[in-house]
Amino acid sequence: MGVAVFLLFVMCAFYVQSRGVVKHSKLSRRITDHSNFLGPINCLFYLFSRVKKSPFIDVKEFPELKVVEDNWEMIRDEALVLNSSAQIKASEDLDDLGFNSFFRTGWKRFYLKWYGADLKSAKQLCPNTVALLSTVPGVKGAMFAMLPPGARLVKHRDPYAGSLRYHLGLVTPNSDDCHIVVDGIQYSWRDGESVMFDETFIHYAENKTDQNRIVLFLDVKRPVSFFLVDWFNEFLSYTLLAASATKNVKGDKVGFLNKIFAYVYKIRVVGKKVKAFNKPLYYFLQYALYIYLIYIIFFK
Repeated sequence: MGVAVFLLFVMCAFYVQSRGVVKHSKLSRRITDHSNFLGPINCLFYLFSRVKKSPFIDVKEFPELKVVEDNWEMIRDEALVLNSSAQIKASEDLDDLGFNSFFRTGWKRFYLKWYGADLKSAKQLCPNTVALLSTVPGVKGAMFAMLPPGARLVKHRDPYAGSLRYHLGLVTPNSDDCHIVVDGIQYSWRDGESVMFDETFIHYAENKTDQNRIVLFLDVKRPVSFFLVDWFNEFLSYTLLAASATKNVKGDKVGFLNKIFAYVYKIRVVGKKVKAFNKPLYYFLQYALYIYLIYIIFFK
């Protein structure tokens, strides 16, 4: 039984890493990609997906989101007021597991909602935007996301296929020098215009202008054709993904995964020191740990 489950994980991980035109160039990067851990779950979402399995999806397939784009100026105005008081910012603590690596290049955010987590700060500071988003049931996560001049997010794929990513341009350079590239296809943000893409394809973003970029960033539930898969998606949203919630300010709810992230990060820091000291030793320990975990999970 353990062997069969292990082989299922391997096959699903292989499929996840084979999707699209763009792939991680290094084999070690493909093997250690965190997307592999959710491979079987993601393959379930791909199998029953009701939208095209392509890097970009036509926003018109989600007519319920039209009300968001129609009110983009109201949303923009709340984002500008928020930014003027420096509330769109990087995490001040090690409590944003999902986006921690982005902060190094200047990326900033302010959460509006996150998979059921109650964010009192969002309701107080952005009441109109929060109220509007609450009328769209498919929106599971939302934030204002800032990409400052010169910032660049490295190539990556998000680990969970139960949602699709929506961006609405609020304050952008309106230039092709500020863009996102998903599976090799480039899109440049424009004020008042929206785009939707599958974030489980490899993508990166960069702002090569001297102007700021702020977008409304939404996680929208992937529509599927089988009700049990949809139910499973809802279950994971309010358990696993809700555990990745974090705060804008003190008093907001912090999920379990982010509560323990600071301790996990300390182990990662030790790993970086080992890597700087001796790369072969680092990779030996890394793969030995993976093999041990595979043995514990699938064969013991």
